[in-house]
Amino acid sequence: MQKDAWNSILSLSQNTLDSGLFSVWIKPLDAEITDGTIRVFAPNDFVASWVRDRLSAAIQQAAAQVLGRDVRLEVGVRKKPAQPKPALVSATGAPALAAPAGDRPAPAPEVQKGLPILQLPGTSTNFRWRFRFEDFVVGPCNELACAASKSLCDNNLPSDRLFLSAGPGLGKTHLLHSIGRKLCDTANRKPRVACLTAEEFATRFVLAMRARELTRFKALFRESVDVLLLEEVHFFQGKEKMQDELLATLNALHERGCKVVLTSSLLPREIEGLGSQLVSRLCSGVLTQLAQPDLETRRRIVDSKARAMGQPVAPDIANLLAERITTDIRQLESCLNNLVLKARLLNQKVSTDLAWDVLAHYSQTQSRPDLDHIITFVCRHYGIDERQLKSKSRKQHIVLARNTAFYLARIHTDHSLAALGERLGRKHSTVLKGVTNVQREIAQQTPLGRQLEQFTERLVG
Repeated sequence: MQKDAWNSILSLSQNTLDSGLFSVWIKPLDAEITDGTIRVFAPNDFVASWVRDRLSAAIQQAAAQVLGRDVRLEVGVRKKPAQPKPALVSATGAPALAAPAGDRPAPAPEVQKGLPILQLPGTSTNFRWRFRFEDFVVGPCNELACAASKSLCDNNLPSDRLFLSAGPGLGKTHLLHSIGRKLCDTANRKPRVACLTAEEFATRFVLAMRARELTRFKALFRESVDVLLLEEVHFFQGKEKMQDELLATLNALHERGCKVVLTSSLLPREIEGLGSQLVSRLCSGVLTQLAQPDLETRRRIVDSKARAMGQPVAPDIANLLAERITTDIRQLESCLNNLVLKARLLNQKVSTDLAWDVLAHYSQTQSRPDLDHIITFVCRHYGIDERQLKSKSRKQHIVLARNTAFYLARIHTDHSLAALGERLGRKHSTVLKGVTNVQREIAQQTPLGRQLEQFTERLVG
């Protein structure tokens, strides 16, 4: 029973967390479940600390859904049973005399075990591809990006490198996973695929460095990979050593003729703090952008997802959802999922009234907010004025307010990073760092990230 419950928690976490995050940090854990408490055991102190600081909330949330109640989480290190020292035996079978201290071999250097850094993070045999091309709804906003992605798989793209740029929830990950799935399904020889986020790549690099396994790390990504699918490369901003490693990896893969797909919410030239050589390498392939979908594309997305769920919706309901949720396809799909689920639980038909009830929990766009509206909204929420927002203050709540304003303006306006920085008295690089920090908190669904997500949804509600 205890093992079944933990397996259910793992399965739920795999469905809700980034696949790379799950495989590196959650999958290696063991657990004991008692009344109201889950004791999670990591392979070493480093993993335990990382899980305790960043993933506790996600594990508790999954556990609460599986067990039907809130639980207390404890994170520790798995204790290994002491191994008895074998007796020394001579060739004749008689006990042997211990060697003099000076003649004993030196003990083997201790190597940190249990860190999954020297395995490919995603391959054709063990990676769970979440999306496919057949489910991707094509419109004017993403037609070029989709065509380029398919051409890469068919070897019809004039390059082995593709860069996908888009805001959150517009289809970057869908296309990335579709590429990985198709390459694995159609190749004569199953390709060796590495699919991970830039943060996971960086984490593995740091762990390999601490474990003195950099040589094997480099060999893994430069020599053992046929396809590299790397998300959120803007994470490397300002990280020179990791940029050097990424550049060397991309150069090695280029020399071997390997396919590389990179994604980011920014174009390479917009990512401040990247070395010129790395920017040049990122720009050397095909660059495409995915824009916010128009009304007709959003309507077709609702129809497609509803049919896939076995619950087609009436045209007026599809129109309502598409008209009210415009900036994030993930939100649009989530709203539809909750609408269908609520109708089934209440044994009701999917109706317009029910749709309005569900929409009340989502960000609804009636008009696109401008920068003045965003600044006023943020200042009101954080209890400050625009003068404080522009100030040099490093107080935590003012920095958070400023980063939130940058993030919202980046999503809802056409202002460049430089223009946003000028409005609030900051450099281009500071704006980018603020946007990236908010995106990371929301993507990892930390307690702060969930608060930020709920707050930003109210802007256009």
